[in-house]
Amino acid sequence: MSEQNSHLVCPHCQATNRVPAERLSAAPKCGKCSQPLLTANPHELTTQTASKVIQKNDVLTIVDFWASWCQPCIMMAPEFKTAASQLPQVVFAKLQTDKYEQAAAPYNIRSLPTMVAFKNGKEIARQSGALPSHQIVQWVQSLNS
Repeated sequence: MSEQNSHLVCPHCQATNRVPAERLSAAPKCGKCSQPLLTANPHELTTQTASKVIQKNDVLTIVDFWASWCQPCIMMAPEFKTAASQLPQVVFAKLQTDKYEQAAAPYNIRSLPTMVAFKNGKEIARQSGALPSHQIVQWVQSLNS
C-alpha cells in the first residue's frame, strides 16, 4: 500500500494535519489540540476558516451554502447533519451566505441551498436544492466512486 498522506484541517483549532490515508478510518486526532479531525458532524465555517478548510482539505469536503432567511435551507439542515453522521470519513461543513458574504462570493452561489463538493482544494460537483439525507448520502457516495 502506498504511503499517501491526506491533509485535514482541524474543525476545532484550524491546524492543518497530515494523516496517512490508511489512518483516516481510525478516528485521527489533531496533532495540535488532540480533538477528532473527522467529527461526523457538520461544522460552521466563517470568513476566516472557509477558504482554509476548502483549499487545504485533501479529503472529500461537502459545503452547504445556506442563509438564515431560506426556508428550504432550514428544512435541509437536519438532513445534512444526518448525512454527515452516516459518512464519517467525509468532511461536512456549512457556510451561512448572508452572514459571511465575502467567504461565499468566490464560489458563485446562485441559489440556496447549494452543496458544493471539494477535493484537494478543487470543486468537483455541486447540487442545488434541498434534499433528504438519503439523497445527500447517495450523491456524496457517487462522488467517491
